[in-house]
Amino acid sequence: MTPDPTEQGRWRPLRRLLDAMDADIARLYTERGITGVRPRFVAPLIRLGRRGGMTIRQLAESLEVTHSAMSQTVAALQRDGLVTTAAGADARTRQVLLTERARELLPFLEAEWRATEEVVAELEAEIPYALSQVVEDLQAALDRRSFHDRIADRIADR
Repeated sequence: MTPDPTEQGRWRPLRRLLDAMDADIARLYTERGITGVRPRFVAPLIRLGRRGGMTIRQLAESLEVTHSAMSQTVAALQRDGLVTTAAGADARTRQVLLTERARELLPFLEAEWRATEEVVAELEAEIPYALSQVVEDLQAALDRRSFHDRIADRIADR
């Protein structure tokens, strides 16, 4: 019997690390009595706070995520009372707008964002290579040959 391939996972440690870092950020919110805010909400909230109302498509494009992912995020933000929607420039679009509660949270969310970026830079200085450089190097390699093509070739060999 061949070994279970899910027993090994090169991405698993990175996912665990990112999850742990997000959990630490979420803990900061909890310690300050901020409920309903998850780390993945912060970028869209700050973007809306800085640019004003945007459509889901505009927000998704500005943050480089899919429309589907942003649509799900906006739905969660609505459920948590952080955004509302209003009719857009035409009947086909809706503007996503911050609620008063979200506007009140913005100073802390922006402070947390800046502090997080500073800590990531500090962590990069503690290790012999910058995580941002690793990401750039991986992206350059994938620009030369896509992840899809690399996997498809491996599957074809089997």
